Amino acid sequence: MPTDVIMPQMGESIFEGTITKWLKKPGEKVQRDEPLFEISTDKVDAEIPAPSAGVLKEIKVPEGTTVQVNTVVGVIDADGAGAASAAPAPAAAPPKAEAPRAAAPAASQPAKPVPQPQAASAVAEPPARPRQQEAVSRQKETVIEFPAEGEEEGERIRSSPLVRRIARENNVNLAQVPGTGLGGRITKQDIENFIAQHPAGAPAAATARPAAQAQPSYQPGAAAPAMPAGQPAPAVIPGELVAMTNMRKIIAQRMIESRRTSAHVHNLFEVDVTRIVNLRHRSKAGFEQRHGARLTFMPFFVRAAIIALQQFPIINASVEDDNLHYHEHINMGIAVALDWGLIVPVIKSAEEKNFLGLQRAISDVGERARTKRLSPDDIQGSTFTVTNPGTFGAVFGLPIINQPNVAILGVGGIAKAPVVVTDPQGSDSIAIRSLVHLTLGYDHRVIDGAVADQFMALVKKTLENWNEDVG
Repeated sequence: MPTDVIMPQMGESIFEGTITKWLKKPGEKVQRDEPLFEISTDKVDAEIPAPSAGVLKEIKVPEGTTVQVNTVVGVIDADGAGAASAAPAPAAAPPKAEAPRAAAPAASQPAKPVPQPQAASAVAEPPARPRQQEAVSRQKETVIEFPAEGEEEGERIRSSPLVRRIARENNVNLAQVPGTGLGGRITKQDIENFIAQHPAGAPAAATARPAAQAQPSYQPGAAAPAMPAGQPAPAVIPGELVAMTNMRKIIAQRMIESRRTSAHVHNLFEVDVTRIVNLRHRSKAGFEQRHGARLTFMPFFVRAAIIALQQFPIINASVEDDNLHYHEHINMGIAVALDWGLIVPVIKSAEEKNFLGLQRAISDVGERARTKRLSPDDIQGSTFTVTNPGTFGAVFGLPIINQPNVAILGVGGIAKAPVVVTDPQGSDSIAIRSLVHLTLGYDHRVIDGAVADQFMALVKKTLENWNEDVG
């Protein structure tokens, strides 16, 4: 019996996903829960398991296509009797709108969103689709931080980055496009239907950009438009034009959003970690033998940050409108560099873990991030973040705050250097010590310089006088 493969709901505020890679070809056998295809959303990249065993009969949505959640993207023949498609089906043309444009509500009447069939109430997960279709409740729309073309001040048009890009490339005012998604959200189908009904050359809306300001859309391989007389043509620079991945575009959006939101300030502290370096050198072999995990430097810095956050809770807070939200728990974000981007998985209630628990949790989220096994919940809810540019040899970094956090700790590389050391009797001498430079990036809207410096002084003191058992 055929089983539909659907685009899963990967989080409360996720409405669509992009199929980046099919791991099986039509005609190949698949086992239940075996990775079947990879997707990319605005929250996480993930491998999606097969809902049942059988033969992949058909691929309905090819790689690189973005579709809404609950869309059927493929079919598995449980009996293996169905003839498999020889190749992925081409992307289907968007269906015609059910009602003509003239029947759309007037501008003064807001368009009523068309409810999604499976979004009205929580639905029990059928046995044939484990781990793939979550119970869906009413969706809470996230606010789009960047106004779309044609928005009034304070207005927010609900749409995805893909929809906004299509609108920009086609000089479309999104305020004129009726949304049929949840809560009036403009879907990819909505924008494509609007463009089909209003081809180039049609009269532009009154709020659209003047033609002189419109930016042309260039396609790879297309000839560039002629330059106005008297204006020199731009120099042609050899190279390859490669589209940004979905993760890269989301990272870019998040970084710009953070710089526009927080008043970034950084301080820098030099810390003598000779005691920790020696302790790790003595303990790492026995630690790995006893616990089956490598002993790294990261849990030392995370543990020191947790101790300081408990003393300075303002640094574990977040801004909500004109209020400060002091968080009950320390949810520690750990930045992980991947070959295809950067992601920040979260260790929830990190203050409740001992040193061994932190080491295991850090290793676990790092491994699952590199193997695309993180869930949306794994990357949400951080209250403070630690990033480690020193892994690649950086002396220090000036990290951008991970919203909605108000601070981020950057750990530089550990290196030996000659240092003037004063003994208890007041005599000075020169010694070789292991030093690290720690940077705190903080939001000056919330945190004053004196508080940030006191926080870092406590982190420094904890590390230089380390006395906890590492297990």
